[in-house]
Amino acid sequence: MHSFASRGNEEKDISSPTPDIYTNSIGMKFKLIKAGKFQMGSEKGQNREKPVHWVEITKDFYMGIYQVTVGQYKKYVDEKGGYFAPDYNKQGDNAAVTGVSWDDAQGFISWLNEKEGGEHYRLPTEAQWEYSARAGTTTEYSFGDDSSLLGDYAWYDENAYDVGEQYAHIVGQKKPNPWGLYDMHGNVWEWVADIYSSYSSSLSSDPTSPSTGSYRVYRGGGWNFTASNCRAAFRYSYSPVSRVDFLGFRLLKLSTP
Repeated sequence: MHSFASRGNEEKDISSPTPDIYTNSIGMKFKLIKAGKFQMGSEKGQNREKPVHWVEITKDFYMGIYQVTVGQYKKYVDEKGGYFAPDYNKQGDNAAVTGVSWDDAQGFISWLNEKEGGEHYRLPTEAQWEYSARAGTTTEYSFGDDSSLLGDYAWYDENAYDVGEQYAHIVGQKKPNPWGLYDMHGNVWEWVADIYSSYSSSLSSDPTSPSTGSYRVYRGGGWNFTASNCRAAFRYSYSPVSRVDFLGFRLLKLSTP
């Protein structure tokens, strides 16, 4: 499999008025991801990852550098009374929040958009998520194809239990991917915007999901899942009302209001 992505993510354009890193009002940090083209999916994976197909991302966007944390999510809960699962979130405010349904994530997003005065934030599409996870690479992981190296980049089932933390871990403890995003492999699975559907083999620009369907997609692998589940192309789906101890989310911010 081959892929291509803009080198703008690797080399900052100092003449651009758009900052490379953006920090919002509650301390969430976002990395500018430049538009580009890549091949989505994997021929080495499961049937739902096939066929590999070209995708064009036509607009720049900001991706959360970290997964949404317990402390950030609790700000929403404290102000709006949203659901919080204390039994799933025992590693402190800097750990990735879990026990969050797709619907709960939408509540957080609505609160944050209201707080900052505009429609700035949402979940990434599945294509935007995989584009960001691959970070210009063509391999099964952003660091290559060798899963024995995964422990340097991810909390997953072979190292998460070793430290006695059978919950989500503090974000940003492992190495980032080439575009500076942490925990794109492992730690907690991440909800994305899309309703689950099969892939098409044709080129698509800024693909979105069908308007109807029962299950939402989640990506990235988690602390209690295998290395294969942490591959950039791996995809799964769940009911949008599900709350489990391995599933959280990461936000996308629009590059312009």
